[in-house]
Amino acid sequence: MTLVGNWSYPTAIKFGAGRIKELAEACAAAGMKKPLLVTDKGLADLPVTQSTLDILEAAGLGRAMFSDVDPNPNEKNLDAGVAAYKAGDHDGVIAFGGGSGLDLGKMVAFMCGQSRPVWDFEDIGDWWTRADADAIAPIIAVPTTAGTGSEVGRASVITDSVTHQKKIIFHPKVLPTVVICDPELTVGMPKFITAGTGLDAFAHCVEAFSSPHYHPMSQGIALEGMRLVKDYLPRAYADGSDIEARAQMMSAAAMGATAFQKGLGAIHAMSHPIGAVFNTHHGTTNAVCMPAVLEFNADAIAERFDMAAAYLGIDGGFAGFKSYVQELNDSLGIPRGLAQLGVTEDSIPQLVKGALIDPSCGGNPVELTEENLTQLFKNAM
Repeated sequence: MTLVGNWSYPTAIKFGAGRIKELAEACAAAGMKKPLLVTDKGLADLPVTQSTLDILEAAGLGRAMFSDVDPNPNEKNLDAGVAAYKAGDHDGVIAFGGGSGLDLGKMVAFMCGQSRPVWDFEDIGDWWTRADADAIAPIIAVPTTAGTGSEVGRASVITDSVTHQKKIIFHPKVLPTVVICDPELTVGMPKFITAGTGLDAFAHCVEAFSSPHYHPMSQGIALEGMRLVKDYLPRAYADGSDIEARAQMMSAAAMGATAFQKGLGAIHAMSHPIGAVFNTHHGTTNAVCMPAVLEFNADAIAERFDMAAAYLGIDGGFAGFKSYVQELNDSLGIPRGLAQLGVTEDSIPQLVKGALIDPSCGGNPVELTEENLTQLFKNAM
């Protein structure tokens, strides 16, 4: 099988090893002549980033970069990025990296022409209509991890540095115009990032599949996304140079983010405030929360996961699936409880408060309350 394709769902995706070489062509298609590459601090000086800047420079597009992006990007990073965009007189953004670089890059393109503060566009009701859609700069997304799927998303997660709350900023035009999914860019990922990002993709698929909302297309995508993670994440973890496994995981990441149009749930409602308060890795946090949330939602999701387990080749229905998830976590070195991530018992009331206002709550198949969330956090410790 040749793992190369040109897809237009949910947006234009150039998929395949070596396709980063088509970045200049993608810039032309998006109307960019002076792009700003936005990435995170950890990637800025790595060869994968510098070689990408070389491609831009060779095409006469400059090599401008903004990399003052924290692992959980906040509005201060965003303000600095917008300032750099305006100072350089740029005409588009290349969002490059993992979830933090992709999310912040998309928001720089979104906010560069807005007159209102970013929090006015939080994913609440129709707040997105407040934005000047014509002022949103074009976006090209280039993921270097296989996890968040932010490259195919219409939103970004930004942390409020004052309240320590993660907030989702949504607008349909935040969806990148062109995505380059080149699995060769993920080959150098360390094992713990391969595991955490891969399990983030898995969590997206699991929660989308669990959501009670009606979206059969997402349901099917979520199921196949789970299969790809099951089959290929262990391979990518064992051998980072396994380009087939890297490619399949990159597909799974995009599928997870496409699927969660159907909804997320308690895993993300918990991990968002945990990440905001304790600055934990998002995908790893999701993975730690997953076993407790599966048990919590058991009565509502067991029947559908009985069917999923059969498709995935897991014996024992839902009970077998739960056991598989814990075994997968263990095999990838994921901690068995939130306490091992630095989460403290005395922080649970604050975390519950943050979880209850997180938009992900609405997609959980069991209604979340202060009482049951408090117990759920304790169970996950």
